Amino acid sequence: MTVQVHQALPIYTAIVTLLAIALYFFLATRVAVARVKFDVKLPATSGHPDFERIFRVHQNTLEWMPTFLAPLWLCAIFLSDLGAAALGLVWIAGRIVYFVGYRAAVARRLPGFFIQGIVCILLFIGAAVGIGMRLAGG
Repeated sequence: MTVQVHQALPIYTAIVTLLAIALYFFLATRVAVARVKFDVKLPATSGHPDFERIFRVHQNTLEWMPTFLAPLWLCAIFLSDLGAAALGLVWIAGRIVYFVGYRAAVARRLPGFFIQGIVCILLFIGAAVGIGMRLAGG
């Protein structure tokens, strides 16, 4: 007879993932609005400095998505759904701080950047610890 072990799906992490995608979609709408406001025609990605900063927030968020999502899910699966989701919410908050700061001035992007960067490091560590514990039989 085989015993099946049921592991609950990481529902909180799923919700945070949807929120992160919603933020990314919101940032895409900000780029579209900035294109009109600053008269930057497609396919141009440069022009008015205010447009360029908003465009970079959107692009930088895309660049960080794999670095965020992979350890988020590994941490949720192997260590803690609730812990991963909580850190994921902090990542989203960091990206919002990054957007608000960068939209105002290049130098003001750093607090949000550091918040989300630290979260990614913590998620990576959590994923590595969880995988290590699983390998060790824990």
